[in-house]
Amino acid sequence: KAAADPLVFAEAFAVQYKNTDPVSAVVLADEAAGQYAVQERPSPPLDRSGLDHLYGLPFMRAWHPDYDRNGGIPAFEEIKFSLASSRGCYGACAFCSLAFHQGRIVSSRSRESLVAEAGILVGMKDFKGYIHDVGGPTANFRGPACDKQAGGDRAGGSGGDRAAGSLAGGSACVDRRCLTPEPCPALRVDHRDYLSVLRALRAVPGVKKVFVRSGIRFDYVMADRNQDFLTELAEYHVSGQLKVAPEHVSDRVLKLMGKPGHQVYDAFAKRWAEVNKNLELKQYLVPYFIASHPGATMEDAVELAEYLRDSGFVPDQVQDFYPTPGTLATAMYHSGLDPLSGKAVHVAKGAIERSMQRALLQYNKPENRKLVIEALRATGRTDLIGHGEKCLVR
Repeated sequence: KAAADPLVFAEAFAVQYKNTDPVSAVVLADEAAGQYAVQERPSPPLDRSGLDHLYGLPFMRAWHPDYDRNGGIPAFEEIKFSLASSRGCYGACAFCSLAFHQGRIVSSRSRESLVAEAGILVGMKDFKGYIHDVGGPTANFRGPACDKQAGGDRAGGSGGDRAAGSLAGGSACVDRRCLTPEPCPALRVDHRDYLSVLRALRAVPGVKKVFVRSGIRFDYVMADRNQDFLTELAEYHVSGQLKVAPEHVSDRVLKLMGKPGHQVYDAFAKRWAEVNKNLELKQYLVPYFIASHPGATMEDAVELAEYLRDSGFVPDQVQDFYPTPGTLATAMYHSGLDPLSGKAVHVAKGAIERSMQRALLQYNKPENRKLVIEALRATGRTDLIGHGEKCLVR
């Protein structure tokens, strides 16, 4: 039925999505053509000692020899000198499948484990002194989001102890997000453990620079009253540009995406500018945006284009939304419904609308001129065509 009926598909996805927690999940069986696909209950995540043991194994740190005949794996160069510090993510972005394959409960490696691996990198013959990344699905998540996720651990202790968490019997809420539309009152906001890791790695002999290139949740940064992390990030761990992912400017679309309201990004951008000014550094934000995400209309795309115009930033690269397995946004794309609320959402499926939404994000490119004009006429925004200061096309 799910294959033939989008409504049933959305309902089935919602059942799966709400059974990804290791404590509350039940075994699911889906029948099709006389056969059953069984979704077992997910296993609890590895705790800190388990992750330390796993990453302490004697990995070869190379691609399989079978790839030699093709010249290796180009993408390997980006991760070769990177450190994976955590697993799991409670960010709950609609276009991400992490809830299914890593879970919402974050666990992380110890400072000692990461420093030991950095020592291995230093000893590699082609290491130039630069650790390219220290992160995970979300770099600045280092532990369970709250006491419930940590298994009821209320023992207190240092920032590092709390970040590790017991994880025994920990569970994630299936009916709410930790950060959106507002941070949960139970959310632990603490960058101290991550800062201690970065400081220790900076001190490893032979390491010249430690970069943070995994995504950071800027709303989590803004929720932290202590801004030491942002200052040290700017001073030591960024080289000119920090990539962030506001994704859109329409609060309605952002809510469907599982992202914070746009005012949070604006506040973060202002704080980032202030921090760099105080450090006498010229470093910039490179924001990522998505075109044609479920829920985004042509009017929303025009609003985003106007924001880009006013901010003076038009991205060199933009991302088209494409359906990918296991994501909430893909279920929206297929069904035209938000599976969690049952409400209808606009879906840009046709090639024409998708092309126009994408073109609006790069409205100043000559090759997009025709599509932008067509989009503005379709939305009744011909006021943005002409010679005025606010016009998108001349």
